[in-house]
Amino acid sequence: MSTVTATARPGAVLADLLPTSRVRDAALVVGGAVLTGLAAQVAVPVPGSPVPVTGQTFAALLVGTALGTRRGFLSLALYALAGVAGVPWFADGTSGAGSVSFGYILGMLLASAAVGALARRGADRSPVRMAGTMVLGEAIIYAVGVPYLALAAHMSLSQAVAAGLTPFLIGDLLKAALAMGALPTAWKFANKR
Repeated sequence: MSTVTATARPGAVLADLLPTSRVRDAALVVGGAVLTGLAAQVAVPVPGSPVPVTGQTFAALLVGTALGTRRGFLSLALYALAGVAGVPWFADGTSGAGSVSFGYILGMLLASAAVGALARRGADRSPVRMAGTMVLGEAIIYAVGVPYLALAAHMSLSQAVAAGLTPFLIGDLLKAALAMGALPTAWKFANKR
């Protein structure tokens, strides 16, 4: 087993700093799914919306960024499949694919891969690029989640935007700000080792 350092290989993500093995990769994938499931339990109802504010999207984007494209996507796929199979770790302890907010989970799959790809290109190493990465990830989640909400809840697209996008924008800016500080700081500490 060899350890890959942040400065040793271009295209590394934070997870690549751990000793390389299949066990590591499996543990990271499972850990990412569990983190997302736990973060989904932090759920605050939004008046007039069937979609609560959760920590789920923030966790999903951090998982994708820290683990990279493949492992991030696999983590969110495991999260989604286990939730569909009955693990009660979607928002508010729910499970299954019947929820009107399931489209956001599908969007998280795509977003985790996209932010992971950007992290491999160094987007997680500077605050400004990290903010852009998070905003892009959130946009992908909404691009899938809002139309799904409109179809599943029998809303017009404008109603779905009002219920499933607009109330969440301020929180998304706060999440982007947190990520702007967290991941570049993690790289600074990693590079000092």
